[in-house]
Amino acid sequence: MTAIAPTVLATCGGLVAGDWTDSLYGPLLHHAIELAQVVGRRPRVTHINTAGGDQRHVEGAELEAARAAGVDASHVRFFPHPNIPDLRAHVLAQDVVWVSGGSLLNLLAVWRAHGLDEILREAWQRGVVLAGGSAGALCWHEGGTTASRGPDISALPDGLGLVPGSLAVHYDSDPRRRPAHQAGVASGELPGGYALEEGTGLVYQGTTLVDVVSERQGATVWRVQRTEAGGTTGVSETRIEPRLLPPLLEPAAGLAARETTVLAASPVGDGASRASDAAVSITSPNGAPVSPTPDAPIESAAMPPSHTTSPSPTPSTIEEARTPR
Repeated sequence: MTAIAPTVLATCGGLVAGDWTDSLYGPLLHHAIELAQVVGRRPRVTHINTAGGDQRHVEGAELEAARAAGVDASHVRFFPHPNIPDLRAHVLAQDVVWVSGGSLLNLLAVWRAHGLDEILREAWQRGVVLAGGSAGALCWHEGGTTASRGPDISALPDGLGLVPGSLAVHYDSDPRRRPAHQAGVASGELPGGYALEEGTGLVYQGTTLVDVVSERQGATVWRVQRTEAGGTTGVSETRIEPRLLPPLLEPAAGLAARETTVLAASPVGDGASRASDAAVSITSPNGAPVSPTPDAPIESAAMPPSHTTSPSPTPSTIEEARTPR
């Protein structure tokens, strides 16, 4: 556990289909391992599938993908009972904790009942990279929108709060997500924050967003904020272009690269092209949901110079443009 700062990677990603194996670690999961900066040994990743009910067939796919990636993988289960005698020692010994999707509501309830929420906070402070997809991304934030209560999408303002603001996931693949999240932010039930399309992710060091990444060309991350004007409340969305992650290497090549290369997260604006805010604002008065389609009212925002699109925004620009308020 050698991350340079408390690190969270919140994503809409995880395993991907393999050519010779059923599953592989996708680029976002590999990026979580890179952020841990493991040198001289195999990375240790523990998978937590509480949100999906600890289904054993999922574990098989994850272990196969871990083997192909040259990773020592394990699982933390709570159903029907905990499988790890000393949960704290196990979690603190990991380089990455990867949390998979499912029910955010159930995940939080089970973790709190077993004290895992506090163990994860300690692990985060000590440099274990906390990461995951879908519910495994939502949980680190102050709150988000979830299908946990079913069948509709609803706000859940009760996340672990390691990183600030709210999060929405599956923003492009599930048409219910955008209007539900906009309504939650506009009403004040959720704080402003971000929304992830499939294949994208947010990298936080401490409570500061330092990178916005994607494993899919053309995918977008959205900044979602509550607005007030003339006595009415609404929501605005600002498009953020992620930095595209490298494609997957062949498993053997990936292992060799990991043994010789250490990649560290760095604040946006270190001279490399990271992410840029596009000057597109989508506003809805009175909290009415809007969608960024040709039928929706889209207006170019008159953004100050520090918010204009740039291939290399500075850290101060990111702090101003992205930190949820």
